[in-house]
Amino acid sequence: MAMDDAPATSPPVVDAHAHVFTRAMPFAATAHSRPDYAYPAEAWLAELDRHNIRYGVIAAASLFDDDNAYTLATLDAHPRLRATVLARPETDAATLRAMADRGVVGVRLIWRRQSDFPDLTATPWRGFLHRLAECGLHVQLLADSARLPLLLPRFAASGVRLVVDHFGAPSRDAAERRTGMDALLRAVERGNAWVKISAGFRLPWDVAAECAARLLAEAGPERLLWGSDAPFVNHERTTDYADALALYRRLVPDAAARGAIDAAALKLYFT
Repeated sequence: MAMDDAPATSPPVVDAHAHVFTRAMPFAATAHSRPDYAYPAEAWLAELDRHNIRYGVIAAASLFDDDNAYTLATLDAHPRLRATVLARPETDAATLRAMADRGVVGVRLIWRRQSDFPDLTATPWRGFLHRLAECGLHVQLLADSARLPLLLPRFAASGVRLVVDHFGAPSRDAAERRTGMDALLRAVERGNAWVKISAGFRLPWDVAAECAARLLAEAGPERLLWGSDAPFVNHERTTDYADALALYRRLVPDAAARGAIDAAALKLYFT
């Protein structure tokens, strides 16, 4: 069945954003949350199978400090998965290539709630971004929308591909949100950036709907990706996987647009 002919209730092909972890993994000193449960890869894969979703992408989580060991072991065991990892800017090309060979597709930079950022044109960041691009890896960026006008042009100058998390982490302030979205759309227009429609349950409905509508209209579904953000840390009692899927279909009601989002995810992560 062609994606354009998919029924309105057909499942996504790719969940492009979820976190997996065990209780044995040490928390990072800076962890903003400390879940008292495990969400191993097998639990997420069971959700994917339950909802007929073929592929998944693990998003590196700042909560844990296990040197990506569990993520890499998970990739070795499950060829249907890809992942981003945490990596220092001093990481050499051989290490990056070895991780790419195991299914790593990018490095996640978690710069939310920060006001100071490194100079991406200076050592070690300039070389790091160049090595990522050479190894076919992208930067997955989580940063507040108020910071996007500052940050996104710097990444554009580096030439590395960029995936921006969670609608660009939109501000609750309308003017600030609009300025951030303007910057995000300029980055997409330059041709080397994608945006995730993910974690909408963390936003007021009107903000999520506004951002999704503008991204669909101005960036186009070909530059969007969907992710569940399972296991919904800090929202476990109010959100489950079925809720995440229902919210996605509400935000992107057109089946053809969701098909284009699937195609974008398959191309970015699995080809």
